[in-house]
Amino acid sequence: MLDRHQPVSDTNREVVIRVRGVEVGFGDKTILKGLDLDVYRGEILGFVGASGQGKSVLTRAILGLVPKRGGTIEVLGQNLDELSPSERRLLERRFGVLFQQGALFSALTVKQNIQVPMREYLSLSDRLLDELAMLKIEMVGLNPDAADKLPSELSGGMIKRAALARALALDPDILFLDEPTSGLDPIGAGEFDELIATLQRTLGLTVFMVTHDLDSLYTVCDRIAALGEGKILAEGPIETMVASDHPWLRAYFHGKRARAALASDA
Repeated sequence: MLDRHQPVSDTNREVVIRVRGVEVGFGDKTILKGLDLDVYRGEILGFVGASGQGKSVLTRAILGLVPKRGGTIEVLGQNLDELSPSERRLLERRFGVLFQQGALFSALTVKQNIQVPMREYLSLSDRLLDELAMLKIEMVGLNPDAADKLPSELSGGMIKRAALARALALDPDILFLDEPTSGLDPIGAGEFDELIATLQRTLGLTVFMVTHDLDSLYTVCDRIAALGEGKILAEGPIETMVASDHPWLRAYFHGKRARAALASDA
């Protein structure tokens, strides 16, 4: 992971997600209004904004889960509007997604959940599928006996780790995380942040993290982009966000819930 205290010039960095002029709306309501954003290879980008501003909407637009009304989205050098269905399917293999609350299939065991994307995209023997699933389980710090448990038998932290293992099933280039520490206690959230940072370094992942967790922003994110009024209000390392005079950013980074993070960073 990049050292956020040592800013790196963006000039020569590879853009793996390029969003230009994107508009997304539902009915008469426009959520994203000509939004521009770059995500660079190998970084952990924290994406923040007030509730209802469209953080998850942008993620889903990049993933092709919601239609956009205008603009362009390029991922790994490919314009999503220009891809055939087969080309899009090949690109999607390079994505890993952890949805909020995990979104595990309740009737499947942890091992079977992890194997869902493998079975969809790969043609492998059951033995190899089992070996790969166990490797992912170990990778995210779950005990081997979690493999045969149903989601209902797991704690909140275990569900997050199992969902992360499924997101990593196809060895993605880009990992999308939607509120990954939501619902976890502070210790569990800190351990999950540490896991994300370790995996990012080890696997060379690019991580797009939708979050409201100030501790995550301070400890693991290389750069932050703040969404408001349908556009990016500001972007940069944590120091840039803290120094911003924008009213929402000041309230967010200097409010009561920011006290511990600011104190620990001092």
